[in-house]
Parts: sequence; structure tokens; C-alpha cells
Amino acid sequence: MNIRRLLSASAIALVAGLGTAQAQTAMTIAMQLEPPNLDPTGGAAEAIDSVVYANIFQGLTRFTSDGSVIPSLAESWEISGDGLTYTFKLQGGVTFHDGSAFDAEDVKFSLDRARAETSTNAQKALFAQIADVAVVDPQTVTVTLSEPNGSLLFNLAWGDAVIVAPETAETNATNPVGTGPYKFVEWVQGDRLTLARSDAYWGPAPALETATFRFISDPSAALAAVMAEDVDVFTGFPAPENLAQIAADSRFQVITGSTEGETILAMNNKAAPFDNIKVRQAVTHAIDRQAIIDGAMFGYGTPIGTHFAPHNPAYVDLTAGSGYDPELSKKLLAEAGFADGFTTTLKLPPPSYARRGGEIIAAQLAEVGITAEISNLEWAQWLEQAFKGKDFGLTIVSHTEPMDIGIYANPDYYFQYDNQAFRDVMAKLTGTTDPAARTALLQEAQTIIANDYVNGYLFQLAALTVAKAGVQGLWANAPVAAIDLAGLSWAN
Repeated sequence: MNIRRLLSASAIALVAGLGTAQAQTAMTIAMQLEPPNLDPTGGAAEAIDSVVYANIFQGLTRFTSDGSVIPSLAESWEISGDGLTYTFKLQGGVTFHDGSAFDAEDVKFSLDRARAETSTNAQKALFAQIADVAVVDPQTVTVTLSEPNGSLLFNLAWGDAVIVAPETAETNATNPVGTGPYKFVEWVQGDRLTLARSDAYWGPAPALETATFRFISDPSAALAAVMAEDVDVFTGFPAPENLAQIAADSRFQVITGSTEGETILAMNNKAAPFDNIKVRQAVTHAIDRQAIIDGAMFGYGTPIGTHFAPHNPAYVDLTAGSGYDPELSKKLLAEAGFADGFTTTLKLPPPSYARRGGEIIAAQLAEVGITAEISNLEWAQWLEQAFKGKDFGLTIVSHTEPMDIGIYANPDYYFQYDNQAFRDVMAKLTGTTDPAARTALLQEAQTIIANDYVNGYLFQLAALTVAKAGVQGLWANAPVAAIDLAGLSWAN
């Protein structure tokens, strides 16, 4: 036996092992939905923010894991006594990934672009009270409002409010250039997207050097990828029926939390027969929320009766007003002139909550005489047909934007709800800073849309994350659609 050779071999193996341990600076994160583009200022899909929010793009402010708002590209700010002028002091030494300098001109360009008449920003209403954006000096910008807005710093933390450069704004959809800790490397559509740590990043260097996002839409394939350890993390895990099995395996961790995702059965309020409140009321009473939560989500989800997150202190439990009552549903349909029911469309995007929930809802509606013809759409198709084209009767989607009840003040939003009384409440909310008064207005807004049966309010989407045991820094809750790569690392 050659002892020297054995010792040399052992030394080589030890070095190789150390090299492997030291190389834990890459991570593969799986998601069910692939983003339709990579520009958060020009698209409504949650998957866009999941990839780029706080990773590639940054705003003046940002959300943290507990939903609070903290400085980001704005180092600090001052608010005038009348609440109309915000003066932002910007971080110094910030560059975009293409090497160009970030300054106040970029802030002015981004906010003016978002609020312009020609803006394609999906959340243009966030900027409605901004009357002027002025550059004081390269590191200082003032935002003047037409009326006080107690939510401005919150609004500026949305992905729709990130700061982009004039030179690259038009190509961010396919080649995003931001100021964040990670820069775009490659997007193989239908498969994966790769980011790399930016060596020029102005903040603390994150632990991960590279991150690869993989897009796995099929729940069975998602389980297979996790069990084979082909992915390190799977956010929004689409097969909740398998979570107990995964949790029992010491190789993995299962993290469950809450999201801002109000999952709704949206109704086209301007299209017959859903322009009739009795029909909308009949639809809501035909739905057994718990059966959907149990059947589609295997018990993960919280029933809701309005478009508001139950974990928010201002939430009002209004589920009793639209409780499961098929006999009442039939009575209301008869009163609305549809004693024999009617036929409509049910257009479903890819997420499991929509596809699985849609089958259950279609069966429930059939029990009261409503035939819902299901169309399974890819995400881009859903955005084009339902969201933009408003070509649907019913659809299911989870709204994951933070505290987004304000969308009901936009009559042109895809479910086309038009109520001046609601808009008045939201306008009053915008100008209110007193916390108790804001809570009262938010509760009034929740009650109005519940009483108008605008949509069928189903459940608050749970945050379901599966990861290898050594992954650290994952958010349990999802106050915004984000996978914060800068906080992730491997345990030593």
C-alpha cells in the first residue's frame, strides 16, 4: 500500500471539498410564472417584480420583509409643514449597471415618465397627486404635490415607481439596467434567467455572486425539481398537497407565511349580465370559499369578504355578507331575470390557485344554473385578453400589490367598477394623515365594494416557500412580490 499516494489523494479530496464549500455563492430559485417582460414600470405581472424588485431596480424608497417602508435611493427626506413638498436627498456614488451615474435628473425623468398622459405604467394612479418634480442639485430633488398625500412614501416603494435611466428606459423590458445589487446577464425564455452581482454596487456587497431563476409551471414538475435538488429554492410552491412530504425530509425547509395577494373571482362589471348587482350577488353566494381553499390550496389561505389583507390592522371581516347560500343565489338570479341561469366565460391564468380553483368554482356555479366556460390562458394571453382587452365574463387572479384597494377608484381597470362614492372616499384618504381617520376611511372603502359585490372575494393567498436546509435569509411573508437576493446566503 502506497501511504504517500493515499495521503496525497486525501489532501486533494480535502482541497476539492473546501473548494466546493467555498463556492456556495450561487443559488437557483424556481418560480411558477415567467415574467412577460422585465420592466416593472411597464407591466402589471407579479412575476416581473419577483425577479427585478430591489435586485436590478430600486426606487427612492422600498419595502422590507415586514412591509415597512425604508430609504433606498433616497438617503433621507424632509416634508414641508403643509405636506405638499417632499425634498429628497439622494444616495451618493450610485451608478447604473452600464456605468452611467445616477442623479436627480434620473429621478425627475422616471417620475415624470410614470405620471405622463402617455404613460403605460400599470399603477399610474400612484403618481396622480404629483404636480411637479424639480432638480435642486445632482443629489437633491423636490416633489411637489397638488394636495397632501399621506401615502406618497409608500407609493414610491412600489416596483412601478423604480428609477430608470433615460438612455435605457425603452429597452428595460428585455435588457434591464438599474442601480441594484444585481445586474442582468441572460434570459433564456421559457427556461431560466440569470443575474450576477454588480461589483460597482453602491451598497453592501451581497453574499451571492450569481442567481438563476427557473420557471416551472407544472406542479408535478415543481415537486420533481425540488426532490431531485435541481433547485435550491421554490417560491410560491404550486403543489401545496406535497408540503407535508417535503417538510418531513431533513434536506429541506418549508416556510409558510402571508402575502398581500387578494385572490378574487373578478367580474366584468360593465358587461351583461354582470352589470346587474343582483347577478354579481348571486355569483358570490354560489361560492363556497372554504371548499376552494381546501380543494385548490389544501387548506392554505384565509377567507376574505373584501379586497383587503386580513393581517392589516384596518381589515374588516365582511365574509358573512357573501356567505355560501346557493338557494339565495338561485332566488337572486330569478329576480334578475335569469331563472334558467346563463352562460359566461371563465378565463384562467396559469397559477395553480386559478386553474384548480376555477374547476371548483365552475362546478359550484353550475349548481345554481350558471355555466362557466373555462379557457386556460398563458400569462401573456391573460394580460392581453382580460387585463388589457377586458374580454371576459369571469376570471380568477390574485392581486399581490400592497394595500391596493385604490384600484377600485379607476373605472377603466379591468373589472370596470365605476362608483363616484368610492372614488370620493379614496380621494379623502389621500389627503388624510391621521392614522385613526385613515383606518376609518379604509374600512368604509372595504364596505362599499363588499356591498356592491364588485367581485367574488375568495381568499388571501398564502406565501409557500420550499428551500434546501442550508438556505438563509428567505422572507416568510410577502408584503410585496419580491425575492430579495441581497439577503440570501448559504449556511456555513
